[in-house]
Amino acid sequence: MHLGRRAFLSASAAAAGASLLGGFGASFAASADPSPIKLPAPIGRAERLARLAGARALMKRHGIGAILIEPGASLDYYTGVQWWRSERLTAVVIPAQGDPIIVTPFFEKPSVEESLGIPAEVRVWQEHEEPLKLVADFLSERGLAGQPVGFEETNRYFILDRLRQQLPAVAIVSANPVVRAMRMLKSPAELALMQAAADINVAALRSIHPRIREGMTPGDIDGLYVAAITAQRATTEGGLVLLGEASAYPHGSGKPQHVRRGEVVLLDCVCEVHGYQADNSRSFVFGARPTPQQRKVWTQMRRGQEIAMAAAKVGAPAGSVDDAVRRTYESWGYGPGYKLPGTSHRTGHGIGMEVHEPVNLVHGETTPLAPGMCFSNEPGIYFPGKFGIRLEDCFHMTAAGPKWFTVPPPSIDNPFG
Repeated sequence: MHLGRRAFLSASAAAAGASLLGGFGASFAASADPSPIKLPAPIGRAERLARLAGARALMKRHGIGAILIEPGASLDYYTGVQWWRSERLTAVVIPAQGDPIIVTPFFEKPSVEESLGIPAEVRVWQEHEEPLKLVADFLSERGLAGQPVGFEETNRYFILDRLRQQLPAVAIVSANPVVRAMRMLKSPAELALMQAAADINVAALRSIHPRIREGMTPGDIDGLYVAAITAQRATTEGGLVLLGEASAYPHGSGKPQHVRRGEVVLLDCVCEVHGYQADNSRSFVFGARPTPQQRKVWTQMRRGQEIAMAAAKVGAPAGSVDDAVRRTYESWGYGPGYKLPGTSHRTGHGIGMEVHEPVNLVHGETTPLAPGMCFSNEPGIYFPGKFGIRLEDCFHMTAAGPKWFTVPPPSIDNPFG
């Protein structure tokens, strides 16, 4: 589970990390750090060319003439270009035949070309010009003006609207049969990057655990985490740190929080290696023996992860994993459904180049599980006003069934393994 840039940290990760250099961070620097984890090579040209070939084949199969992709993970996936969205359009247009084009402002061309990892013409527009005319002209040149154009779900409306001004008869269709279908199934190179990110993430969490002290704030702990990730040459936007009662609310609370003896500390942290994500959560009781209720809930939640793994069979609907966990939880007196105490969110989400990707392990999701799909496994249990326990580990589907990226910890007495 992840929020992107965290809303409830007491300080930004960068500021917390800087402030800790003279405080808790000094003990971090002096302590034994985890051994460096080897990073696989980034995705290369050959793999991106194979992705383009796969996209063309799927476009032909589904009757799509071209797909238009805005900045974000999918633009990086196909082209290597890492860009941001603004009112100035930068996009790739991938036709069902031939090389793509990149449309970008004139003054951005050198920057875009720096990371371009495929053969593609870069067509530029000036500030007073209409960038969608470049797209329309390209489609006309390739004889695609009368064929459907695929849009990602997140493409902004103004692009569709202004393309229709250039090509009134254009049919806009979902690009999901191409982009989503491809990105859901990770290649061996993608899985290797995700494995490295996962190894780094759990090593960082394990290393900061003994450095947590009574009275620390979420920002203090997050600073330790950021330092640990940076030391491994990975990147992060910081973690979600939930202390005491805040652990009962999956995405936390804006109220002031401090580490206190006998209370739950919940860490939910994400890091990235060459564009691929890891997402892990750990929960433990600080400075005291767990109460019987804390121990029981931790053990039940850990059992929930195993129930999910047992249900994650190739060909099974993704939603059946969530159903299996929820049935057991209800037999233990939680719920029913999303009612609390119990699990107020899905069992897991897809993960890859984005922390949350389709599809989800959620009731009603019919997409069959297939080798190469990657998910989080995090059926947390929450008691509003008291505490919550969430353990989160990710896995990928193989022909033989699910395989952990990181193995969950064995017990509340050994919460980091």
